[in-house]
Amino acid sequence: MFVSDVYTTAPSEFKTILQEKTYRALQELNIPFERVDNEEAITMEDCIQINKALNVKVAKTLFLCNRQQTSFYLFITSGDKPFKTKDFSRALGISRVSFAPADLLEKMMGTKIGAATVFSALLDEDNAVQVVFNKDVICEEWYGCTDGTTTCYMRVKTDHILHRFLPYTKHSPIIIEV
Repeated sequence: MFVSDVYTTAPSEFKTILQEKTYRALQELNIPFERVDNEEAITMEDCIQINKALNVKVAKTLFLCNRQQTSFYLFITSGDKPFKTKDFSRALGISRVSFAPADLLEKMMGTKIGAATVFSALLDEDNAVQVVFNKDVICEEWYGCTDGTTTCYMRVKTDHILHRFLPYTKHSPIIIEV
């Protein structure tokens, strides 16, 4: 897998609206980041070289919903943890959830499969999506994720995501342990 050198600037051209909004928000909030360009990476196995290049553990970000598709969750967990619907639902005290359809991921979060990211909170102006972190992710100094594309990954201080970025988007994350 090709992974570029590490950059501390935004890409020269943006591929999606979300990607552009991501870098504009980071600039506005004065949040430093490091990023790499890479071949398309969709699975956690694809991220092994990205993890090495950025010296970070890229988080797994899942877009979930209830059966009626009326409650939505952006669940951020460790890349090496298997996802168990039962455990997630029990931790939140909600009915079972499943993966939201790809068309809703694109419509609501501005990404395709493999590019789900906390930065999608920028597009969720109505707070229709609850951001949920697994505790192990917030215990890390660095947070690794996509910029809303499958071809650019970054690392940002976890503290900046929790205490600067999410308040900026008016999202209050829930922290669970599964």
